[in-house]
Amino acid sequence: MPETVIQYLLNRLKQLGIRDIFGVPGDYAFPINNAICDDNELRWIGCCNELNASYAADGYARINGMSALSTTFGVGELSALSGIAGSYGEHNLVFHIVGMPDMPVQERHAIVHHTLGNGEFDPFMTMATPVVCAKTMLTPENCIHEVERVIAAALEYRRPVYIAIPHNYVHENISPSPAPVNAPVKSDPEVLEEVISTIINKLSNAKKACIMPGIFVDRFGLKDLTTAVVNASGLPYVTMAMDKSVLDETNPSYLGLYIGQLANPEIREFVESCDCILAIGTILFDVNMGLFTAKLDKSRIINITPSDVHIGYADYTNLKMFDVLEELAKRLHKRTDVKGLVAKSPTSPEVGAGNPITADYLYASYAKFFKPDDIILVDSGTSFYGLLPIFLPEGARFHNQTLWGAIGWATPASFGAALAAPDRRVILITGEGAHQMTAQEVTQFHRYGLKPIIFVLNNQGYLIERMLSKKLDYHYNDLVQWQYHKLPEVLGCNGWIMRKAITCGDLDKIMTEVNNTKTGAYVEIVSPELSAPPIMEAIHNNL
Repeated sequence: MPETVIQYLLNRLKQLGIRDIFGVPGDYAFPINNAICDDNELRWIGCCNELNASYAADGYARINGMSALSTTFGVGELSALSGIAGSYGEHNLVFHIVGMPDMPVQERHAIVHHTLGNGEFDPFMTMATPVVCAKTMLTPENCIHEVERVIAAALEYRRPVYIAIPHNYVHENISPSPAPVNAPVKSDPEVLEEVISTIINKLSNAKKACIMPGIFVDRFGLKDLTTAVVNASGLPYVTMAMDKSVLDETNPSYLGLYIGQLANPEIREFVESCDCILAIGTILFDVNMGLFTAKLDKSRIINITPSDVHIGYADYTNLKMFDVLEELAKRLHKRTDVKGLVAKSPTSPEVGAGNPITADYLYASYAKFFKPDDIILVDSGTSFYGLLPIFLPEGARFHNQTLWGAIGWATPASFGAALAAPDRRVILITGEGAHQMTAQEVTQFHRYGLKPIIFVLNNQGYLIERMLSKKLDYHYNDLVQWQYHKLPEVLGCNGWIMRKAITCGDLDKIMTEVNNTKTGAYVEIVSPELSAPPIMEAIHNNL
């Protein structure tokens, strides 16, 4: 029996390992929505709105390697666009499937709902173009070729793709046609040999050297191979902010966080005095560079990226990251003479049980709370900067939308992560400002039987914005005060632990209670308005 357009697409997504598809239904997408629900091997994951769905798909992709999102034409896809842009910038693979009006409607330029009222149907795909690595509109005639083409692009670049299907084509039988031959791109062997020899020579002859594994290690599934390179080299390694936990932080070669002049002066002095730094998939942008307080000499940096290697000011193209790392793991000479100081872990201050919960006490408490293999998602607020210096247990993974930096991302993203890893403990740490943007998605955890641990920091406003301002009291950083710890009950999360911590004694008691919970847990933590972690204070002082 011939396959339909939607059957071919969904079957290919299943073959790639996708079992859940996030979205919000809409009339132009109904045939797509129906096909997903009618497929016994797929699960429709309904979200509260399309932006939340795109964030949830991003969180799912971080754990599963890829995800899928379904929206309707125009209003639905544009609502999701910011989330797709974040996935593009941070290299998370999302298949965005958009249901379009019928082709006869498009061909006669009819004025229909969810359009701009001008009879044009391509503006929204055009808007999506900068934030996807491939796009297509499927027809029965091109279905096989186009699906295989965009899949190949998605796997090559680990970025979102856009797949539109006109309403009347969804259930049409596809025309038999040969699939394109997407031969894997291979490294140029001569260039590869030159690069490997140069890297080995530089690392062997450097008086002082270190390794800096980055986010591409995670996105391209190269953790084990990168760990093998670190072990073969004998060199210490550090990570930047976006790259936290891409390799285990229990490895004896790990020194800690490098974030310019904002933290860990002993790490900064060591890294900036190295005459060779091997960066593996690191993005050198403002946050990673400690708001450009990092002093790194480009002539001393080797950066291995997904398709290029940069050695000082020389660029080498047509090289695959996997090939470079595989050769280095086999051929590096082990150094035993290069050591660096390990950063000091945050310690818990001596306080009374009735004391308010300061930043120092809170983040030291988190450090004791985390367990091996935890999945920790943190919004881009003060909590992110407070948690960066903490050493995580083996297998624990720290996720933040560091580059795109959309606050509100973490609540839906943690929902997606929990769906992708239902047997692992998922911890959401967010501030009340970010949480207010997407808090309704908490209801979906209970809907799908998930049991997260959620910490919401309530410090009476956007603390990160206050710390980024020269004046701390601008009114635009004030927020309406919610009864946060009561939200799960309103959102239908029956049976959850719901607590509010005001004092250090409250926090200790609640963390003990939820540490081994078998239900969902939601904890509101009240902290003084301007109690910020040291990195945030350093940022404010550097303004």
